[in-house]
Amino acid sequence: MKKLITVILFLIALFQTNTILAQDILKGSDLSTVKVDYLSDSDIAKIKSQLQTNNLTIDQVESMALSKGMDPAEFAKLKKRLAFTETSKSAVDKKTTTKKKSKDSDLEDEEDNSDVIERKQEKIENKKVKDSLNSLVFGSELFDNPTLNFQPNLKLATPVNYILGPGDELQISVNGVQEFNDNVSVSVEGKVAIQYVGQISVSGMTIETATQKIKGAISRVYSTVRSGQSQVEVSLSRIRTIKITIIGSKQPGNYSVSSLATVYNALFLGGGPGKNASYRNIELIRNNKVFKNIDIYRFLVNGNQSDNVGLKDNDVIRIPAYTNRVTVEGEAKRPGIFEMKKGEHFSDLLNFASGFNEFAYTASVNVLQKTGKEFKVADIQAAQYDSYLPLNGDVFRISKILNRFENRIIINGAVFRPDTYSFYQGMRVSDLIRQAEGLKEDAYLKRARIIRLKEDLTTEIVNVDLSKAIVGDLNADVALKKEDILTVYSILDFKEEYKVTIDGEVKKPDVYDYQDNLTLNDLIITAGGLTGSASKRVEIARMIKAEDIDDSNPNKVELFNIEITPYSNEQSINFVLKPFDVINIRRMAVVEKPEMVTISGSVSYPGKYVLANKKEKIYNVIQRAGGLTSLASLNGVKIKRPIKKAQIEELENINLNLGKKDSIQNKLKKKLKEDLKYATIPVDWEKVVRNQNGNANITLQPGDEIEVSAFNETVKVAGNVLLTSEIPYKKGRGFNYYLDAVGGLDAKGWRNKAYVIYPNGEAAVTRRFLLIRSSPKVEPGSQIVVPEKPETKKMTTGEWVSIGSVITSLALLIVTSFK
Repeated sequence: MKKLITVILFLIALFQTNTILAQDILKGSDLSTVKVDYLSDSDIAKIKSQLQTNNLTIDQVESMALSKGMDPAEFAKLKKRLAFTETSKSAVDKKTTTKKKSKDSDLEDEEDNSDVIERKQEKIENKKVKDSLNSLVFGSELFDNPTLNFQPNLKLATPVNYILGPGDELQISVNGVQEFNDNVSVSVEGKVAIQYVGQISVSGMTIETATQKIKGAISRVYSTVRSGQSQVEVSLSRIRTIKITIIGSKQPGNYSVSSLATVYNALFLGGGPGKNASYRNIELIRNNKVFKNIDIYRFLVNGNQSDNVGLKDNDVIRIPAYTNRVTVEGEAKRPGIFEMKKGEHFSDLLNFASGFNEFAYTASVNVLQKTGKEFKVADIQAAQYDSYLPLNGDVFRISKILNRFENRIIINGAVFRPDTYSFYQGMRVSDLIRQAEGLKEDAYLKRARIIRLKEDLTTEIVNVDLSKAIVGDLNADVALKKEDILTVYSILDFKEEYKVTIDGEVKKPDVYDYQDNLTLNDLIITAGGLTGSASKRVEIARMIKAEDIDDSNPNKVELFNIEITPYSNEQSINFVLKPFDVINIRRMAVVEKPEMVTISGSVSYPGKYVLANKKEKIYNVIQRAGGLTSLASLNGVKIKRPIKKAQIEELENINLNLGKKDSIQNKLKKKLKEDLKYATIPVDWEKVVRNQNGNANITLQPGDEIEVSAFNETVKVAGNVLLTSEIPYKKGRGFNYYLDAVGGLDAKGWRNKAYVIYPNGEAAVTRRFLLIRSSPKVEPGSQIVVPEKPETKKMTTGEWVSIGSVITSLALLIVTSFK
């Protein structure tokens, strides 16, 4: 009979139609007869829905479909029809994954791994509010750290002792000769419904027990499972949410948590214990009985998570008020407020506070206790640490050790190892010097000094004759005491620091240390040698030393003038120097480096030219450049001279008496520093040609730039005019002609201050005498600029009334005076 049933099932699978494929592409056993062209749009939609339900793509089921006999060409057609949907689904999945990462920390990130099926959990939202009321209580930081939440890891293997219940979802797979894959949920009745198998009751079972029961039920339908040719796998694909209640936390209430959640996870969601709640006597109540007493200190101090048990539906976490809290202040590694249980001693409290720090005074601890009426102070000795029972409200104060040494002694100065050493009774000066590895060669043996701290904490000085102490004279080899400071002098300490100064034509003029037998040659070599402009004259100034004042000698120093070879650092006369000598290497009388000017524009040979003499004129340089070309403008020659730093400094030193708030001088300095890089000097070339000896033939300076403009037959009009333009030059036409040619002035144009800039940089402004206005002459290539009128403030009616009142009063005063 069983063989007959198997043959019938095989025949049914063999003749599956396209409709079967559309209904369940994952459950069909023979797909060789599938024709994608005959599938309707609704069939494709069913396949899309099935893939989405199982969180799979068409690429992930390719190998499975081909193994079931589906033709590769038919699968390619199916993939093509699903291509658009698959692309859309990928984008949606990516967006959903990003949203889950940012909003739901209880959901796992989606993985691009076709062999791993994501375990899901219903979204749980619990808003956590940071509370600083218990910031000093030991353990409160555990619930204020957002990166520490004890959230269960959904990617771990399913715990074998996990108890199934309504809301869980199982993934059941049959692999081998026969294949089957389905996700089934545990119903409210505690059952799972498996296709072709029926309903199986699993509620209250562990996952391991439920797996064995499901395998037994499937083996009765799938013979290959019973024979071992197919294997059954059962895993937890969706985890149910349970309800718990937290009492006594910072945020008490009912919470929805994962069925894998633990006590610590729930306490974190509730913000930890409240203001007066206990950290060490938390009760987990299950079925109206205390199931577990939780002490958070076991985890905080020892890392013991034995209290972090799993939760079940309708569990209650009750946090009662604390019974005994004490405070640790001062030199503990972790001071704060601690909760103590009955029978715990001060040594346990020290363990909670991680012990004394390196600066703590450990011999005793001061404690401030509270009686029924007042405070009292007690001292706990080190021998009592294991027996003293802290009382509620105790404040333990751990003080610092004193900044004193019980056996310190110090030696410094001219010894090989100046340092701090340990003192012992009977120690003498020679012993300490021997411990410092002896005296240096420069040690001063006639005297050493001991600074000693007396009993009344004042200090005294004890002098030591080292020459006698080191040879064993007990009177000189003074016995030392703790905190003594022995100083061994160096003969170099008494020697004056001598210097010599060299200046002038050396590469590194400076002040140098003096050594015995220092010569002029030695100092010149130390200063980098002579420069190329050094002369043969050297002046050496030496200070005068005498016991008596010589009024007949008015000299402050003694001067030596010697001659050296200016092209050699080694002199035939090797002059021996003395301390504080000042050496000056003079510069040659004539040392002039070539200096240049630049000429550009309409000359035959523009470029850079060296100034041939100290009074080189512009005419000479232009002639050396081949003279002006035929295109040059005779009125277009100008010199651009760089503004020197000294000129700006001179302006800064001038006080214009404009007042502190006036910015005219500041603006002028800013303009010279930042805006104007050079000053323009106009040249009247015609005068220069007529008389080369006249003032028009300007003497050039290094860095000058000579510009020769080309002849321009237009006149440029700019500024506050209706049209900025260039107007062809017409001989005999005046200033107003060019203003009219551009449409005249605009509303802000200031006619009285209009000016002309000529090609050579010279400017001419409109002049006015009485009612006669004289406009400047216009030449080819010049530029007319019309500035803007300054803004004027109109007088108000009140100001006019005030002026009228003043005039009226004056008139009355005058009339009265003539009566």
